[in-house]
Amino acid sequence: MPLTLQGIGTAVPAQRLSQQEALAVAHRINGGSSDQARLMDRIYRKTTVLSRGSVLLQNDVDHGATRQHLSFYGADSPGTAERMRLFDEHAGQLALLAARAALKDGGFAPSSITHLVTVSCTGFQSPGVDLFLIDQLGLSAGVQRTHIGFMGCHGALNGLRVAHAFAEMDPDAVVLLCCVELCSLHMAYGWDPEKVVANALFADGAAAAVCSAAPPSADQALVLRSSGSTVIPDSSDLMHWQIGDHGFAMGLSPRVPETVGAALLPWLRSWLSSRGVDLSEVCSWAVHPGGPRILSTCAEVLSLNPRVLEHSRAVLQDHGNMSSATILFILERLCRQPVAGPCLALAFGPGLSAEVALLECRMTA
Repeated sequence: MPLTLQGIGTAVPAQRLSQQEALAVAHRINGGSSDQARLMDRIYRKTTVLSRGSVLLQNDVDHGATRQHLSFYGADSPGTAERMRLFDEHAGQLALLAARAALKDGGFAPSSITHLVTVSCTGFQSPGVDLFLIDQLGLSAGVQRTHIGFMGCHGALNGLRVAHAFAEMDPDAVVLLCCVELCSLHMAYGWDPEKVVANALFADGAAAAVCSAAPPSADQALVLRSSGSTVIPDSSDLMHWQIGDHGFAMGLSPRVPETVGAALLPWLRSWLSSRGVDLSEVCSWAVHPGGPRILSTCAEVLSLNPRVLEHSRAVLQDHGNMSSATILFILERLCRQPVAGPCLALAFGPGLSAEVALLECRMTA
């Protein structure tokens, strides 16, 4: 039974940070020698990120510290408890904006939601974002809740798989999937090239989708047909996301793109073939923009025209890497594009692991 993405909504913090302003923060908290400073300049430039949102910028406005962007990061690195306090303060509100936008886009009343799936890898608290959404949206007290935590950038695809399973068990199910990530809470101090790269890429954002087994209600919609996973052998040391005393620590080896590239083509060919689809039949792509190198690698090994990844590149430029929320930002843009046929969504995470979703863009008008 296919799953229709009936509505998609996205949200970013109102306060924006240019990449040049983000670089100034990096010089403040990651600063070292003049050679290190020059390397930071190159790293921030090569990300292709132009601007990003951060909930922390609201604190700057509230306290009149606009001359020092991200004033939360002072002389000493904030502890994890303080960072989680701010997640509790801001995550629900950002998720609420995305959820309301998805409900409006799909034309659904909150009372119609039977299942709620929340996704995040940047914060934890209980009561959590799920209960906040139930209260603020006015969802039924009997809505069935599931949280997907700490799965990284492919978390939205895991969430869609869970929503698909709910719809297969109950054809009348209407699932609200909501991803919220406040990556700016976890900027790392000190000189470490892998952490500098993470600081240069990641941003805050939320995205939601209303899903059901019913046929598309809009003129054009994405329909999930199947999903899959793989773990690349001998790659567990190349990417990690770990809870530390000063936030969550990202490890991101420069070997990630080449390792993914070596495994990607044979896996996707086999996986698609088992579903009766040839790689050449895929009309559109939603590849998670972990960074510009991973997009270039995917385009090269899959022999893709660079134009098919334009939405992935544009989301990275406009908003940065928002972890799990990012793929829904890309799918939202694809929904506006009149291209019928198979669509492949692809994202990567620690493991190294990869998640894939085979969707179809259906046009009813």
